Amino acid sequence: MTDITAIGEVLIDLTQSGLTDQGIPRFDANPGGAPANLAVAAARLGAKTAFVGRVGSDSFGSYLIRCLSENGVDVSGLSVDPREHTTLAVVALDKTGERTFSFYRDPSADVNLAWADVPEGLLQRTKVLHFGSVSLTAEPSRTATLQAAKTAREAGALVSYDPNYRASLWPDEQTAIRRMLEPLPLVDILKVSDEELPLLTGISDPDRGSARLAEKGIRLVLVTLGAHGAFYRFDGKIGHVPGVPCRVGDTNGSGDTFFGAALSRLVKLPSLDALTIPELERIVAFANKAASITTSRHGAIPAMPTLQEMEN
Repeated sequence: MTDITAIGEVLIDLTQSGLTDQGIPRFDANPGGAPANLAVAAARLGAKTAFVGRVGSDSFGSYLIRCLSENGVDVSGLSVDPREHTTLAVVALDKTGERTFSFYRDPSADVNLAWADVPEGLLQRTKVLHFGSVSLTAEPSRTATLQAAKTAREAGALVSYDPNYRASLWPDEQTAIRRMLEPLPLVDILKVSDEELPLLTGISDPDRGSARLAEKGIRLVLVTLGAHGAFYRFDGKIGHVPGVPCRVGDTNGSGDTFFGAALSRLVKLPSLDALTIPELERIVAFANKAASITTSRHGAIPAMPTLQEMEN
């Protein structure tokens, strides 16, 4: 069995890393893409993970395949598009480390992921199927992602979802909200940021907003609160776990690290029915710590902690 199979985009984050002596922005070509980030984060923390996606037949694509494989992620479901390039995301940072994204993606390889490219065997033998909302922005990746979630759920897997909102990838906010809400009836575990919660529910308060999401049948809702940690709602019980202070280097990938860390612990349970509130709070504290370490560094995947770092 695979612990976590993630499906969606893997791409190059051209992340601003400083300025030249002439004042020209310098960018590092970091591996990224939220589902791929999560697969690596969980793998580094001891989970057995796999990734399903599509890259271009170019040097960036080859690098991403190698990067995931070297980080212990099963890449048997990662296909190569002979026509389109690997997606690029330009990530600019402000003085606090917060990000703005510009995507070079129309067309691109990740959007061309079709249901025929998805190895159904992986879906039949995974404990968790994870996806985000970026692969829902266009066809055929939207249909492939949703069908993968349905197939895995029918096979007995838990479905986890991170509706990470990237405004520039959607025609308008209304379309984004409608598409991002569409998968919720399939979802067992949901992670949203404090910025995405009001977008999806119209409510900023984590208690009331998570209750609105739980009405869709989602058993575990995690709301990340940046430096303030995370809020949880599980089977009607709520709580807050404080964050771990750090000096911010780059917030890119911190949410993916948080969720990957949480899932890496949740898959050790026989089922969600076995999850207790004290154990959930330990899991969220572990995830907060992992996210803090990632935030203190630069890049997404390169910044993610190992299990040994966490234990030390």
